[in-house]
Amino acid sequence: MKEFDYIIIGGGCAGLSLAYELEINEKLKDKTLAIIEPRDEYKRDKTWSFWKVANHNFDDCVKKNWENFTVNIKKNTNHLQCTSYPYQSVDSGLFYEKINNKLKGNKNISFFKNINEINSKNSFVFNSVPSIKKDHRNLWQYFCGVEIETQKSFFDDKIFNLMDFDCEQRESVHFFYTLPYSETSALIETTWLSRMNDGSKKDYDSQIKDYIETNLKLKNYKITYKEEGAIPLFYPTYEIEKNKINIGTAGGMTRLSTGYTFLNIQEHSKFICNNIENILNTKKFEISKKYQFLDDVFLRVLEKHPDKMPDIFFKMFKCSPKTVIKFLSNKSNFFEDLSIIFKMPKITFIKALFY
Repeated sequence: MKEFDYIIIGGGCAGLSLAYELEINEKLKDKTLAIIEPRDEYKRDKTWSFWKVANHNFDDCVKKNWENFTVNIKKNTNHLQCTSYPYQSVDSGLFYEKINNKLKGNKNISFFKNINEINSKNSFVFNSVPSIKKDHRNLWQYFCGVEIETQKSFFDDKIFNLMDFDCEQRESVHFFYTLPYSETSALIETTWLSRMNDGSKKDYDSQIKDYIETNLKLKNYKITYKEEGAIPLFYPTYEIEKNKINIGTAGGMTRLSTGYTFLNIQEHSKFICNNIENILNTKKFEISKKYQFLDDVFLRVLEKHPDKMPDIFFKMFKCSPKTVIKFLSNKSNFFEDLSIIFKMPKITFIKALFY
């Protein structure tokens, strides 16, 4: 069986981002790379959205940018603007097409369905497939989104709704999310922060239908696309192995309080690329311990007091939008962190330190 210098396990967002970064920086001119990915074909299956707090390679895959957004709870809406860090939505179909077109030009790069098809004994492995053990105590971010089209102009495509908590909570944390791509099309997503142990909250189709028809008061529309998934709000377990680095969610690149992963993946890919020649002796790349600690406290509050979370999220956005965005995107300084913390219910969060 053939040997390769590098192996990437998982050809999704993290695996392809790393392969692309290595390719465009000519790190694979004299090195071979195997990408292990079981899917038969690449097609649009995800929407990755984030605040653009750092440059990345995929501006040409961005479906839409927004500088205005809303956050709302029942009977109260906060209108916000941030021109410094626009919110972007990346189309996974365009992302896959761009990267695969680039990679297929390099004969040193090969795709395989299973790692057993190659000899991996002497390769350096980058693994993007998380090892997740079933545990009823773990919190997840579950989501289901549909893209809809209307015959007549309906949406204001200059502003998106980040969080709408004016919906049933079922003793969890639940909100809707609306990204208007044009006046006649939008992605509408139901999102739960929950353990979801019994699956009772997965009646996504009826949730979305009710929200569109009751909250948005839209009757005539057609669904053109649907996506569904779950993001772990905990770090996957793994054993430290020689000649192996975990990337993506498997490598701790998901911000636990938000689920944001895309930009962290891009920064991790650049870090690996810049240090690839000496990667074994390079310090581990990770989300700052500061954010790991704050997210841990935040998730303890979410777990114990789900009923308080809509108001907590709403109060958070009473700070400067730029400050909140930097905080949610791992870019805030100490004073910006304090301004966020001071908006939180202090007794509730102090108690969470001792749960």
